[in-house]
Amino acid sequence: MSTHSDTGATPPVPAPAPRTTDKNSADEHSTDKHSAGAHSIDELLETVRRSLNRLTPDQAYERAKHGALLIDIRYAELRDRDGTIPGALIVERNELEWRLDPQCAYKLPQATDHGIEAIVLCNEGYASSLAAASLHSLGLHRATDLVGGFQAWAAAGLPVTEPQASAACQRPLRG
Repeated sequence: MSTHSDTGATPPVPAPAPRTTDKNSADEHSTDKHSAGAHSIDELLETVRRSLNRLTPDQAYERAKHGALLIDIRYAELRDRDGTIPGALIVERNELEWRLDPQCAYKLPQATDHGIEAIVLCNEGYASSLAAASLHSLGLHRATDLVGGFQAWAAAGLPVTEPQASAACQRPLRG
């Protein structure tokens, strides 16, 4: 009878020891939805939206006419595909906090103080809620977002620039 060592086969791996946690320590690898501090994205959105005075497209349009900053955090492909809002500042999501923090060396010229009214918009109004909440944590207490995002703005018939042709469509035609 052969053993694992003389056949070259890998010996079986013992089963892992049962994991134990107490109620005072969170298991960072747990997939249990009831883990300490764990929330679904829907729960997180509901929580952060309670701290925002979210605006409809018409409300955002009126506020922008009176000095509020519209901040478009959509990625370039969406802006190229669907167009942009005239006058909106384009700020990539991964730069937002640095560009709007009035204390940051990389701030936009419009980020003059913590009292600016910043209306963040994404494509459909989900990521913008989280982004506006992040701005709140920096002390920008008037930051909010656009309910329904760019898609709701466009559907309301508010001003939108023409979409840009994609790079693939800009290649010269061959004759």
